[in-house]
Amino acid sequence: MADISGSGAEPIFKEQNFDYFLVLDFEATCDDKVQVDPQEIIEFPVLKVNAKTFEVESTFHQYVEPRVHKQLSPFCVELTGIIQDMVDGQQHLEAVLGDFQKWMQDEGLLNEGVKFIFVTCGDWDLKKMLPSQAKYFDIAYPDHMKSWINIKRPFTDVVGQYPKNDMMEMLQKLNIAHTGRHHSGIDDCKNIAKILRGIALKGYCFRCTLSL
Repeated sequence: MADISGSGAEPIFKEQNFDYFLVLDFEATCDDKVQVDPQEIIEFPVLKVNAKTFEVESTFHQYVEPRVHKQLSPFCVELTGIIQDMVDGQQHLEAVLGDFQKWMQDEGLLNEGVKFIFVTCGDWDLKKMLPSQAKYFDIAYPDHMKSWINIKRPFTDVVGQYPKNDMMEMLQKLNIAHTGRHHSGIDDCKNIAKILRGIALKGYCFRCTLSL
């Protein structure tokens, strides 16, 4: 188990199967009255977390302009805090994916021998959202975005209860304060990273929970 005593000593984390965790949380077009089809990613944030220290080393964050339902619904704006000006004139998803690949390359994540895995809160981001938009617009995306850790699974292993209320419940049960705005993609990433670290402090060794 990790040292979480009040001695002031640096925490000792269990050796992980990965060098880095990439915490990802998309926000997408949505409405409360109708099902938006196709649903499109409008915020693409990723945090690079060192698997030895569980500290955030770098951030990728871009807003994305939707193609079909270009006008964000009032519900979407209220939920995510993303206003129309944030997405108007931004790049479409395929260009953002290209920028993300370049960021990964610049961060050394694509170097030979470097092991990383994505971390999400649930399976929606990489099982449903990205694949469905990629299929609709015929966009290719890399195989390394087809495996991930759903943070709810290791949380369940540690706490013994599956979180019904997602991120907020996990933060509460781990005695971690929520910061920022819930459903802001970048703020949610920061809170998921804190959950990741909180679980690691309990001596947990992470593994992939789902692959396409």
